[in-house]
Amino acid sequence: MYLSELTALPGVSGNENAVRTYIKKRIEPFCDRIDIDSMGNMMCFKKGTGNTRKTLMLCAHMDEVGLIVSRITEEGFLKFKTVGSIDPRVLVSKRVLVGEEGLPGVIGRKAIHLLSPDERKKAPKVKELYVDFGAKNKKEAEKQVSVGDYIVFDSEYHEFGDGLVKAKALDDRVGCGALLELAKESCAWDVCFAFTVQEETGLRGARLCARRVQPDLAVVLEGTTCSDIPGTDHNMVSTKLGGGAAISFVDGTTSFNRKLVAWLYQLGQENQIPVQYKQTATGGNDAGIIHVSAGGILVASISVPARYIHSPSSVISLRDYESVKALTKALMQEVEYADNIEKIM
Repeated sequence: MYLSELTALPGVSGNENAVRTYIKKRIEPFCDRIDIDSMGNMMCFKKGTGNTRKTLMLCAHMDEVGLIVSRITEEGFLKFKTVGSIDPRVLVSKRVLVGEEGLPGVIGRKAIHLLSPDERKKAPKVKELYVDFGAKNKKEAEKQVSVGDYIVFDSEYHEFGDGLVKAKALDDRVGCGALLELAKESCAWDVCFAFTVQEETGLRGARLCARRVQPDLAVVLEGTTCSDIPGTDHNMVSTKLGGGAAISFVDGTTSFNRKLVAWLYQLGQENQIPVQYKQTATGGNDAGIIHVSAGGILVASISVPARYIHSPSSVISLRDYESVKALTKALMQEVEYADNIEKIM
C-alpha cells in the first residue's frame, strides 16, 4: 500500500514536486503516456480495451494544506501564513519541518501565564503564532531559511485501533494512493489518471486538466469531512468513519447529477461494497471546476471520510479507503456496458 509513503512526502499547495516524482515513478509501467503541464499537473493516459474512444478521467490532487514563511524576526523566529484552510486552534505546539531541507521546528505563541484573561478565552490568530526552529537571531536564521519557504507538519503515519490510520495529508493522498492502485486495472474506455496541483488554494490545477483532457465522465477521489465525534449534532454529521465510500450529491462547488449519484450508490450495493452518502453540503473539490471547464460533463465525487481534516493529524478507516478503490474499480468495469452509462449520459 502506498499510503504510508505518500503521506510522508511534503506537498504544500504550489510545491507538489516530491509527490509528483513519487507517483510518476510508480505509475509509469501501467500507462501509455504521461504529460506534465507547466503548472505541474500530471496526466497519465491509459488506452482502453474496448472499441469506443470515450475517456474517463479519474482525478486526485497532490497538494496538502500547510504553511509558508512570510517574515523572519530579529530574534530568528519565523512568521508564517497558512496555505489552504487551517484552523489556527490546532497549530500551537505542533512539530513542523521547514524548507527543502526539512529543518525541524515547533509552532509557538505567547506563554499561557502571560496571556490576559480575555486572551485565554479566544482562539489564537495566525499572526500571533511563529515557528521556533532553533536560530539564535535573524542573521543565523537567514542562512538556512528564506521568505517563501514552505512548512509542512511533522506528523507520522500510524495504524491503530480497528483498522484506523493517523497521518498528515490524508486529504488527498488517499486519492493519489487509490489511483496508483487503479492504474493496474483495465477499462474499456481510455482512462486519464489526473494528479492535480493547488486544489487547496482554489481548484486551480484541475481547470487546466479538464480543458486539456476533455473527458466524457470524470470522477474525483477525495478525502472528505467526517464529524462523527462527541458534541456534533446528528444533523451535522456528514459522513461516518467505517461507513464506506462517501458519495456526494451536493457540496459548495457542485450539484451532482442525481442519476449518476443513484447509479453509483446502486453499483456499490450490487457489488457488496460499503457506501454512504455525504449528508452535508459543506466543502468542495476539483469536481466543481472540472464540471464547468469541460463543457458541463458529468462528474462524481467518491471520498474517504477523514476526521480532523486539514490538521496535522487526520484519521481515516482503511476499510473506507478500500471501499473507494473497490467502487471506482467497479465503475471502470461497468462502463464497458455502454447502455448503463448511456442512460445517465
